[in-house]
Amino acid sequence: MATSLLAAECFLYKALFAFCNQRNLSLQVDCLEETLEKSLQAKGSSDLRVSILLDYTRGSRGRKNSRTMLIPLLQRFPEQVRVSLFHTPNLRGLLRLLIPERFNETIGLQHIKVYLFDDNVILSGANLSDLYFTNRQDRYVLLQDSPEIADFFTELVDAIGDVSLQLQRDDTVQMMEGMVHPYQGDKVAYCEIANRRVMEVINSARTRQELLHAKTFHSSQQGSSLLSQKGSQASGDLKPEPDTWIYPLIQMKPFGIQIDEMVTETLLTEAERDARIYLTTGYFNLTQAYMDLILGTRAEYRILLASPEVNGFFGAKGVAGAIPAAYVYIEHQFYSEVCYLHQQERVQLQEYSRAGWTFHAKGLWLYLAGSDLPCLTLIGSPNFGYRSVHRDLEAQVAIVTENKALQQQLHQEQEQLYLCSGVVSSSTFEQPNRYVKLWVKLVTPLIKNFF
Repeated sequence: MATSLLAAECFLYKALFAFCNQRNLSLQVDCLEETLEKSLQAKGSSDLRVSILLDYTRGSRGRKNSRTMLIPLLQRFPEQVRVSLFHTPNLRGLLRLLIPERFNETIGLQHIKVYLFDDNVILSGANLSDLYFTNRQDRYVLLQDSPEIADFFTELVDAIGDVSLQLQRDDTVQMMEGMVHPYQGDKVAYCEIANRRVMEVINSARTRQELLHAKTFHSSQQGSSLLSQKGSQASGDLKPEPDTWIYPLIQMKPFGIQIDEMVTETLLTEAERDARIYLTTGYFNLTQAYMDLILGTRAEYRILLASPEVNGFFGAKGVAGAIPAAYVYIEHQFYSEVCYLHQQERVQLQEYSRAGWTFHAKGLWLYLAGSDLPCLTLIGSPNFGYRSVHRDLEAQVAIVTENKALQQQLHQEQEQLYLCSGVVSSSTFEQPNRYVKLWVKLVTPLIKNFF
């Protein structure tokens, strides 16, 4: 399979968690420590580097947290390990002082989930925590032997790390020298610096791809979109014409970067009549723009979301326990709009339900009119909601392929997810477990942009 755009080979990665039941982050830290130790013993000094990027609020939650688990690595291997904690510039001043732990992360997160090992990249919506290694449904893709895309995401993580707080061996944090502080410094200045740093990565990758294209295909034609090129016909020593393209899509609205939003809106806008779009999200809270496009365009939609029982907040204590009911209310409002516009046949909601599991998968599959196999999928961290578009740092990739084997894999993945679902109808909301209390209905419009 020939590929272009930062990719060598692309396979759906289905077995990542098959051997990891009951394991958690502490074991992963132990593995990192063992590997770092072996690298030192083998050479006396090692060029092995470990870079970890976390969100500050989530990584600092509780007495025992990601920070405390990673400090021993920093203490033992200070020259090889870097731990960066991104802090949103929107959480500052009185807001930062007044909002309690856990609720403070609603203001904005480092939400990207990418795992890099040399030239191999795993992209997912999953965090490295217990639930995802046991009974939480998510999606994963392995980009194997892909140095270009590995370089891109390495540079992206480094760029975000550079504008983040650096964890120290004594559990304090500090900014790199010369960097503006995210919540103590000037907000506009910080966001401008962050924008420049991330755009350097994007523009550098575009330039490298153009040079690689010219060298590989002996062509002067250069693409105008991010990392986008068109292959030439194979001849002689030239590589065969690519049949799969990988487009990294970055969304960092606090920094004025909206690539993922623009591409997603274009996909929803340009989907032709009789095309089918399968869209899935663990938390159904689409932006108004996305909802308008779905209701106003011509393609068929099959939207998969979590039933209340498999929502990640189901059974939570306190106010968080009402979040599944808030999602039911949002879902019911959208379904009512679908019915009002007589779009029930074209736009169909389906709820994922699986005993003992929670649902966190997110993504999109595009089937062109008359095709039984998808030509495109989106996979990564965004949930297609307000937070993903406006508050958090997100990244995913668009995989565009003409390769039949890969298309078949993507199709099978989509089918497996939707097999565990039931179609939503008016009677769905008449069930006792769909009752939404009045206070939840009143509060949801006020807080829906925070979850």
